[in-house]
Amino acid sequence: MELLIKKAQKGDKEAFIQAIDEYMIQMYKVAKSRLNSDDDIGDAMQDTILSAYRSLKTLKEPRYFKTWIIKILINKCNNIMSKSKHIVYVDDYSKVSRDTDMSVYDSDVEEELDFTETLKILNEDYRTVIVLYYVNGFTSKEISEILEEKEGTIKSRLSRARQQLKEHYMTNNLLDNSLKLNLGGHVR
Repeated sequence: MELLIKKAQKGDKEAFIQAIDEYMIQMYKVAKSRLNSDDDIGDAMQDTILSAYRSLKTLKEPRYFKTWIIKILINKCNNIMSKSKHIVYVDDYSKVSRDTDMSVYDSDVEEELDFTETLKILNEDYRTVIVLYYVNGFTSKEISEILEEKEGTIKSRLSRARQQLKEHYMTNNLLDNSLKLNLGGHVR
């Protein structure tokens, strides 16, 4: 990857495109963890790619490209969030149901939706560190560099986020099991 970045820094557009393609899914997941709208996610990613391309020569260490690009993305997401604080997005569910063939069952899609829904219980800061750590594979030190926070703060957020997820999971499973027991008693 470093060689690819060095080529891109020397003006090789194809090398830059290859480098971006390598991290596109991770960028999407980070943006999705911070933004509600697909349009905003697309805007953040597009702005990130343009900014990265324009300032690629300022990247001193090509080996930190991934950290650098995610940091740019988070800043772009923050800009979008600050501009649209008072806007509430509402999905057009009728369009989704018309356009979606519900006869096709995809467990991967369902798991992704469950994961995304579960993350919504966390506040934005916790959600971001969870996605950066578990989905993108950054270390707590790298996350601290991306978010410009102390590593101890990142470790605390990870710990608190894990605890909240655990409590949410335990609560939901206990409720589900209790409901099943109660329903089982009424059926007889």
